[in-house]
Amino acid sequence: MRIGAHVDSADPLAEAAARGADAVQFFLTDPQKYNSPKPREDAERIRASEVEVFVHAPYIVNVASLNNRIRIPSRKLLMAHARAAAELGAKGLIVHGGHVGAGADLTAGFTNWRKAFEYAESEGGLPLPVLIENTAGGDNACARRFDDLARLWDEVGRFGAGFCLDTCHAFAGGEDLTGIVDRIKSITGRIDLIHANDSKGGFDSGQDRHDNIGNGKIDPELVVAAIRASGAPAIVETPGGVKGQSADIALLRERAGS
Repeated sequence: MRIGAHVDSADPLAEAAARGADAVQFFLTDPQKYNSPKPREDAERIRASEVEVFVHAPYIVNVASLNNRIRIPSRKLLMAHARAAAELGAKGLIVHGGHVGAGADLTAGFTNWRKAFEYAESEGGLPLPVLIENTAGGDNACARRFDDLARLWDEVGRFGAGFCLDTCHAFAGGEDLTGIVDRIKSITGRIDLIHANDSKGGFDSGQDRHDNIGNGKIDPELVVAAIRASGAPAIVETPGGVKGQSADIALLRERAGS
């Protein structure tokens, strides 16, 4: 069982060592800009490392959008980051489930997700799994409520889409963490990664505000249970830098028995 952290991208392997992490996640570019990744000088070192690597796509990616000026660049950016992540030997590229505009029909967002995978196939195929992450807020989100997630998977499951469960997002999004792994697997058939985060916001608050394990509103045992039941690697995206994340990793490792 691998447990790690989201870290600064400058030297992710050094950040992993500082935290005693078995896995790392990082951005390849500014997460708020439509920038394509550039080759990294440490690519060979990252590929050769025993640390498991995950790359998070920019937050700005929203392939579900009904706005062509967002949706089309998002598709292209997702493909560019998938190729760059694969060059590093990453196990997956995490991307948020996205949303449609206020008052818009979510069905169009699900269709746009399917079209994003079709676009990827037309461009030679995805070189690594794309892991769709559940999100915390918004009634117009494609992956907040699990009934909507099921509709999304009807469109993307055939393309081999993977899933990343964020415990903070699920809790703040109004989904009970008890038995959550079985519920998700009944929809997606898989969980590829856990974002093991506590939540500053309350249940169903819609607030995407991560906290250190045991400091927020989530019972730590529910996070541990999700890691155990999924058998997936876990990444903490929690505050406090090396000190805070090291403590979270140690706590989860001890309680999950890894």
